[in-house]
Amino acid sequence: MAGKKTWNDLSEGQRRAIVAGGAAEAVMTSYALVDLARRRRSRVRGPKLLWVLACVVQPIGPLAYLRWGRRR
Repeated sequence: MAGKKTWNDLSEGQRRAIVAGGAAEAVMTSYALVDLARRRRSRVRGPKLLWVLACVVQPIGPLAYLRWGRRR
């Protein structure tokens, strides 16, 4: 396939950006899921199972939960 790059075709900076982005996603998703597991049901907007499934949608799900899924 023309135009499709492999890992070796990427520059060092591009590789670092991909690794950093993946690490940030993993940390954010882990934080959201741990927070969701520890938070009482009354402190979560909507069903917890729905938020767990939403956290699979990267990066929108964890961000949405952290912004709108938690009650203060």
